[in-house]
Amino acid sequence: MLRTDRPLRLRSVARVLAPAAFLLLAACSGQKEELPYVERPVEQIYTEAANAIDNRNFTKAALLFDEVERQHPYSQWAVRAQLMSAYAHYQAVRYDDAITTLDRFIALHPGNRNAAYAFYLKALCNYERISDVRRDQSTTYEALQNLQEVVRRFPASPYARDARLKIDLTNDHLAGKDMEVGRFYLNTGEYMGAIKRFRRVVDEFQGTSHVPEALHRLVEAYLALGIREEAQVNAALLGHNYPGTVWYQYTYALMNRAERGERPSLFQRAIDWVL
Repeated sequence: MLRTDRPLRLRSVARVLAPAAFLLLAACSGQKEELPYVERPVEQIYTEAANAIDNRNFTKAALLFDEVERQHPYSQWAVRAQLMSAYAHYQAVRYDDAITTLDRFIALHPGNRNAAYAFYLKALCNYERISDVRRDQSTTYEALQNLQEVVRRFPASPYARDARLKIDLTNDHLAGKDMEVGRFYLNTGEYMGAIKRFRRVVDEFQGTSHVPEALHRLVEAYLALGIREEAQVNAALLGHNYPGTVWYQYTYALMNRAERGERPSLFQRAIDWVL
């Protein structure tokens, strides 16, 4: 799971709608729960829910905030309780429940002053579920779309600043997935498949940390196919843009061996020659 600094917080008081510390674990949400219906004043239910937040009893808090909306749907507290319920679900690592609540909030109250926060919290729910590069990345793409929507809709908000940082980290994660697949193709001799993956890293994820290696791997793949001109083009790009990296050293050694007519075996790499 990708990690960054704690999410933006406006205040530490749970009654104010603001993100809090990220949790490290992920879990699937269970069946929707409800409290037994016992009619009470709205202020009493909301206060109890806020106290549950303060005591980090997020599951109970979510149920109580839902109860505010169920018993008093037309009160001034209902809209606020709906968003706080989503926040409590998020903190309880019940991301699906949080997203469902947020989608309903956004649909019913698109002009609410806390709409930016609702979009941001939805993005966090998917961002927190980003898995390692060896797994399916559909949630990663969904998180990226959510984060981009925050920036697009609310560019001047404090949430947009944090979303931009997370977009960079999410792109780096997606590039890492392409690199993993590309390396596999390269090591099994599927050079065109490898080239496709490495080329996408270079073209679509230019600001990520994986680009120097991707350029080097393109040189490897093109040389393995005997396409020296393309190998030289990518080696030149690597030397121009990343001359101080270890990947340029590997590429330089690789091209020198190729110029002397030497050709690496299927699994041999320039790194072996350098070391």
